[in-house]
Amino acid sequence: MAARTLGLAAVAVALAAAAPARASEKGWNDTGTVAKNALVVAAFGVPAVQRDWNGVLQAGGSIGGTILLTQGMKEVFPSRRPDGSDNKSFPSGHTSTSFAAAATLHNRYGWEAGLPAYLVASFVGLSRVEARKHRVGDVLVGAAVGTAVGHLVTRKANAQVQLVPWADTKGAGAHLALRF
Repeated sequence: MAARTLGLAAVAVALAAAAPARASEKGWNDTGTVAKNALVVAAFGVPAVQRDWNGVLQAGGSIGGTILLTQGMKEVFPSRRPDGSDNKSFPSGHTSTSFAAAATLHNRYGWEAGLPAYLVASFVGLSRVEARKHRVGDVLVGAAVGTAVGHLVTRKANAQVQLVPWADTKGAGAHLALRF
């Protein structure tokens, strides 16, 4: 129930903010950032409220892994932004992070949490195109990256197999636990 409530709240924030976003590229940019941040808070907040610490760790792995992969791709495939501000257009980081959060909520808590989260993530992608920060292809690849990482890292709360990412100053990895 908490997942559904937070998901609906995130949709409401994004839709309420959408009206002023039509006014300018800055409005779209700011609104998309607020929506992305709301999804990240929901991806960490829903499991935390439920004392599902494994879900919190999986959200961290999903979102953190997505950010690392996205930033690496930006370095390997430099692409000028439509507004000309830099060469970090491909893929969209806001979109990949949003879709990672949505995939985490969906995979962990079901479609009731996932559907509103994916709607907000789609709005974030739209906002990046309207703000002239990305092209449609940048957003589509960002969505694919975030969704893929989110689904690879996150498991249902009652899954028989759990993958828990970890990292410290000397390395990173994942623990795999099987329940028989």
